[in-house]
Amino acid sequence: MRAEVAGLGRILSYTPHRESRPWPLPVEVPGGGLTPAALLRTYNVQPLRDGGYTGKGNTVVVFAFDGFDQADLDSFASTFGLPQFTPDVVGGQPPNRRGEATMDLEAVHAVAPDAKTVLVNARPTVEGEGAYQKIAQMMEDTDRRYPGAVWTFSIGWGCDKLITAADLAPVRAALAKAQSNGTTAFDASGDLAGLECKGGDEWSSPPHADNVGLDAVASIPEMTNVGGTSLSTDDSGGWLAEQAWFDAPLSQGSAGGVSAIFDRPAWQNELAFQPDTRQRLTPDISAVADPFTGMKIVFDQQVIVGGGTSLAAPIWAGIAAVMNQYLTENGGRALGDLNPLLYRVTEGARLPSFRDIVLGGNAVAVAGPGYDLITGLGTPDVDNLVRNIRILQKLLP
Repeated sequence: MRAEVAGLGRILSYTPHRESRPWPLPVEVPGGGLTPAALLRTYNVQPLRDGGYTGKGNTVVVFAFDGFDQADLDSFASTFGLPQFTPDVVGGQPPNRRGEATMDLEAVHAVAPDAKTVLVNARPTVEGEGAYQKIAQMMEDTDRRYPGAVWTFSIGWGCDKLITAADLAPVRAALAKAQSNGTTAFDASGDLAGLECKGGDEWSSPPHADNVGLDAVASIPEMTNVGGTSLSTDDSGGWLAEQAWFDAPLSQGSAGGVSAIFDRPAWQNELAFQPDTRQRLTPDISAVADPFTGMKIVFDQQVIVGGGTSLAAPIWAGIAAVMNQYLTENGGRALGDLNPLLYRVTEGARLPSFRDIVLGGNAVAVAGPGYDLITGLGTPDVDNLVRNIRILQKLLP
């Protein structure tokens, strides 16, 4: 089986001008990338932060194939006026350091600076045989160590066309058990613009139908799958516009699509989606991923800009930690299995929870009104979303 990074974790120096885009809408983040403070305004997390909701009392676990340098985390915190933090490390740090884990940890900290962070070394799951059983065991161990934590994955475990639902049964069972303890899990949809089954000897060949597909773990209905966008904001991070992320010249963009192995879950049955497939649809939600409009991070002691759906997933993990604190301190409960809540909220909540992304596309689909296979339900208005979820929790057993 092939192990790969589900989100490329694109990390770039600031580029002041981008010559062309596949879609006509101008997209720009002043300063080349979002500061943590600007990110809070972009997705309307700021009202919660003003109310003292910082993720305190919550734990966010980053599953990674690479490690981090504590000096980078220290510099990130001091540069952007955030508390210093030192993650727990489970399984020892992986020997390589490409910036993926650094970006994930810093993205979580940007949104939820008082949440506890943990790095779990996922590298052993792709060493030797029995990868999916190892993934399940890793999840079970993490659930025992940190019950009720928020999980984020920016890594992948191969194309879902190459396995069966039975192969993933141990992973689904481990994830469901963790969710019963309050865990919410996010997974990056991928950065190959819908061609997540392309790889190996095919990297340099033109794309064809066999390349269209999903990462196996991203396909699981219990996983909240996160797609990516390109963003436009004002100088303070105020939202102006958003479109599906696709960089055609670089063959990069938000992934998504139809599961090859799982039926459509009940909470997606009401989607007015064509064609009317009965399979699981991904992604569920999205956030900024374009590395030209992404978030400022510190890597190798340099302030640079990170992107990829590998950025979008930990942003959502930080958001979940903040929402958990709000919910539990206001008579609610931790999010747990988030997908049913997300789709229920879109059916008619009092406050608009998502910005519907209707522009752009990727290599195999286009964005449009309502749910789509690139950005899902859209990007969040977090203050509205958590208040809608609190109302919904009162109505549900």
